[in-house]
Amino acid sequence: MDGDFKANGKSGGQSDALRREAAQAPDPVHTGPVKKETQIIAIYGKGGIGKSFTLSNLSYMMAQLGKKVLLIGCDPKSDTTSLLFGGRACPTIIETSSRKKEAGESVQIGDVCFKRDGVFAMELGGPEVGRGCGGRGIIHGFELLESLGFHEWDFDYVLLDFLGDVVCGGFGLPIARDMCQKVIVVGSNDLQSLYVANNVCSAVEYFRRLGGNVGVAGLVINKDDGTGEAQAFAEKVGIPVLAAIPADDDIRRKSANYEIIGKPGSPWAALFEELGINVAEAPPVQPRPLDQDGLLALFDSEEAEGMALVPATSADMCGVNHVEKPSLEVVYDEV
Repeated sequence: MDGDFKANGKSGGQSDALRREAAQAPDPVHTGPVKKETQIIAIYGKGGIGKSFTLSNLSYMMAQLGKKVLLIGCDPKSDTTSLLFGGRACPTIIETSSRKKEAGESVQIGDVCFKRDGVFAMELGGPEVGRGCGGRGIIHGFELLESLGFHEWDFDYVLLDFLGDVVCGGFGLPIARDMCQKVIVVGSNDLQSLYVANNVCSAVEYFRRLGGNVGVAGLVINKDDGTGEAQAFAEKVGIPVLAAIPADDDIRRKSANYEIIGKPGSPWAALFEELGINVAEAPPVQPRPLDQDGLLALFDSEEAEGMALVPATSADMCGVNHVEKPSLEVVYDEV
């Protein structure tokens, strides 16, 4: 059956096509200066930590305070802008580009960029599951943005929402190629989100040692329950806390209903006004990322005290089937 499938040419042709696609290097991304003093800020964090919630409310508040803001979702989930538009998904740049290309048409700004109350927003998107690399999709998305005139646009702030679980390939683009002036991390008082935040700090430190200029401007603590691990992390790595958004039921309910809470006159207006000011003014700094033991030490555990690592043996691994075999190592007598 396998031979018949290959004989008809489908398997071999598809494999060859995938190999050719995988071997293609992405076009170089433009990293020249923008035409205006635009602050380009990349926001990283663990998936599900609340980056999209934070950015939607932050961008909305900044726009109400008179700033011209562009929010770009760079997460393959394509959910960065859904809160801004009441739960409605934006057509992604990658999906729209593919559809237009098949029809022999070119992508226009109005096909992929949408606005609400002064906020401009778009989603890069990503490939279908199993059909490509998400990081490569990000690179392709920025190539399309450049063809639409990205470096000619006139904004005060461009906010990039990046998945921080993996800071490599396209997901590390702003840090690796100095495409932004600074990075902000979103975390909470849990180990997994701070592990991701620490990875982002490590990436920034690595590329600064290679001559890069991007720094970390600070940490936004989301769903803050007051236990203090995220605050301690920020102090250890040498970055400021830009805002602490409480774990509040009113915030949870309104966010679940796609309601913007970062608007003038709302109970949470002062919080997002302060965050907007801090995001704009916080300088990029070089962080001091923690090693694994340092990160784990933020979370006190009485059980860990006195715990030792006991090496396993071959007998442990093989159980009743273990047979002691003589060593082939040649041992020489000491002269």
